[in-house]
Amino acid sequence: MKFDIDYIEKLAQILESKGLTEISLEEEDSAITLRKEVVIAQGAVAPAGLSVSTPAPAVNNNLTNTAEVKDEVKKGTPITSPMVGTFYKSPSPDAAPFVNVGSTIKQGDVVCIVEAMKMMNEIKSEISGTVTEICVEDGQPVEFGQVLMYVE
Repeated sequence: MKFDIDYIEKLAQILESKGLTEISLEEEDSAITLRKEVVIAQGAVAPAGLSVSTPAPAVNNNLTNTAEVKDEVKKGTPITSPMVGTFYKSPSPDAAPFVNVGSTIKQGDVVCIVEAMKMMNEIKSEISGTVTEICVEDGQPVEFGQVLMYVE
């Protein structure tokens, strides 16, 4: 089956109206993926249903705050959840996890799944490196923008 432009436009409307970030369909020898990148700048208003917390400015009046900032820098680059949902570390309960601490990943590798509205959304790494920390447990609810793991 080939996807015509009307069909693709309908999928894009569903993507927008349901607040999804990705829709993937495969049929016989055809496949299509529509992906919407969500970027929320500090101070911007989030779409209805999403909560965005703006971090308070850091007050660097003692060594504890400085040490916390240094620890965060050492962890690496965060991979965050693009949506509210449930975090899964593997494609099924009896399967091996996508990644573990110490796993080497490449840009585009699937690192976990976030289930939202009964849709399993594969979360892909935007960077290459080594997983230094996984911040959430399997089956745990996650918020939009929450750090799932760090890659260095």
